[in-house]
Amino acid sequence: MSTSTLPAEVRTGVRIGPLGLPWRARVLTVTLACLVAVALVFTAGIAAGSANLTIVDVVRTLTGGGTKATEFIVFELRLPRAAAGVAVGLCLGLAGALTQTFSRNPLATPDILGVTSGASAGAVAAIVLGGGGYSVGASLLGFGIPVVATVGGLAAAALVYGLSWRGGVDSYRIVLIGIGVTASLGGLTSYLLVHAQLTQATAATQWLVGSLSGVSWASVWPMAVALAVVLPLALAQSAPLGITQLGDEFSRSLGVALQRHRLVVIAAAVVLTSMAVSAAGPVEFVAFVAPQLARRLAGTARPPLLASALVGAVVVLVADVIARVAMPGELPVGILTAIIGAPYLIWLLTRHKEAMA
Repeated sequence: MSTSTLPAEVRTGVRIGPLGLPWRARVLTVTLACLVAVALVFTAGIAAGSANLTIVDVVRTLTGGGTKATEFIVFELRLPRAAAGVAVGLCLGLAGALTQTFSRNPLATPDILGVTSGASAGAVAAIVLGGGGYSVGASLLGFGIPVVATVGGLAAAALVYGLSWRGGVDSYRIVLIGIGVTASLGGLTSYLLVHAQLTQATAATQWLVGSLSGVSWASVWPMAVALAVVLPLALAQSAPLGITQLGDEFSRSLGVALQRHRLVVIAAAVVLTSMAVSAAGPVEFVAFVAPQLARRLAGTARPPLLASALVGAVVVLVADVIARVAMPGELPVGILTAIIGAPYLIWLLTRHKEAMA
C-alpha cells in the first residue's frame, strides 16, 4: 500500500533508532509551551506557602544564592513536594495518552480501566497488612508500596484485557469491563480497610484521597526511574500508535506486531500509573483530562505523548497550589482534580451519546 494513503502524522516524522516521533510544527510549539508552563508553575509552587518567598527568591536559592532559611524552606520542605507533583503529573498524563490512543477511546484511562484501582488495592494491602512505608512486611509486601502497587495494577490490567478479548479488543467492551473490575477492586480495598487496625485504616484512608502532603524524595525516585525507562519505550511506540488508529487489519498489513505493541503500551501505562499511585495515592482524572487538553491544544487526532505528559504535570501542580493556598486548610490534591475532572467526564459522555443518537 502506498504511503500516500497514511495520515500525515504517520508519513512525516523524525526517527532516532527505535524512536519514531511525528513532526508537526504546532505539536512542537505546544510541547515547548507546556514545558515552559511546567517550569513556571513548578517555581510558583515552591514559592507558594505561609513563608513569604518570591519567585526570584526561589530561583536564587535553587542556583545556590539563598540564605540558610530559604534553603531550608526550599530544599527540605517544598522542593520534594513540587518534584513529586511534576513526576505524578508526567506519569499520569503519559499513561492516559497511551491508554486512550491504544483503545481509540477517550474514556479508556487508567482510572476507568481498573489500573488505578488495582494499584490502589495493592498499596492499601501493603499499608494494612505490611505496616505501610516503602519497606513493609515480608514476602511480596517486603518489596514496598511501589512494587506491590505495580503488581496490583498489572493484575488488574491483565484481568480487564483478558475479559475484553473476543478475537480482538473492542474499545467500549474494555471500558465496560474496566468499570466492573474497578468496582470489584474498590470492594476489596474497602474490605481491607474494615479489617485493618485503626491507625493503619486511618493512614490508608488519608492516602486514598490522593495527596502530595508529606511526600519525600523516597517517593520521587521510583517515579523518576520509571519515567527514564518507560518514556523512551512509549515514544518508540508513537508511530505504531498512529497506524493502529486506522484499524487492526490495516496495521497488520503494514507489518505492525499488534499483540507485542499492545502489551508494551499496556505495560508502560500500568507501570507509570502504579508509580504515581504508590507515591501520592489515586490522583483522580488527571490521566483522563490531560491527554484531551493536549490533543485540543495541539489540534491532533490523538493525544500527543510528550505534550500530554507535560499538561498532566501542569494540572497536578496547579491543583496542588490551589489546594494549599486558595482553600481553607489544606485540601488533598486528588479531591480538587476530581472536582475538575468529573464534570468534564459527564460532558464527554453526554457529547458521545448525542453523537451516537
